Amino acid sequence: MTIKEVCEKYNLTADTLRYYERVGVIPAVSRTAGGIRDYTEVDLGWVENAVCMRDAGLPVEMLIEYVKLFQEGDSTIDARTNLLKEAKEQILETRKKYDMALEKLEYKIGRYEVAQKTGKLTWE
Repeated sequence: MTIKEVCEKYNLTADTLRYYERVGVIPAVSRTAGGIRDYTEVDLGWVENAVCMRDAGLPVEMLIEYVKLFQEGDSTIDARTNLLKEAKEQILETRKKYDMALEKLEYKIGRYEVAQKTGKLTWE
């Protein structure tokens, strides 16, 4: 798959994909004899993982560390497990903040909906 097709599939820019590869967020992508990136299914799995984790707010540095550990092999399973647990905690903390914001918004919307019916806004 070409870089253009991957960009369209994952709604990324070519610059972002190249950056991910350059810094190690995804492993080096296979290339054609002419040096053009040729994304395989394995490469796409890494891209999908990067997009998912970045969308969840995980830092690039954490993804780089995960890829590095993965490439070192099974001797890093414990380290990778710990890294993934840390990522999970970060995501849960972010979700907690979003849940609190949603609760506040739901309360405010409810108060405004009552005000639409009664003509008076109260915060009881």
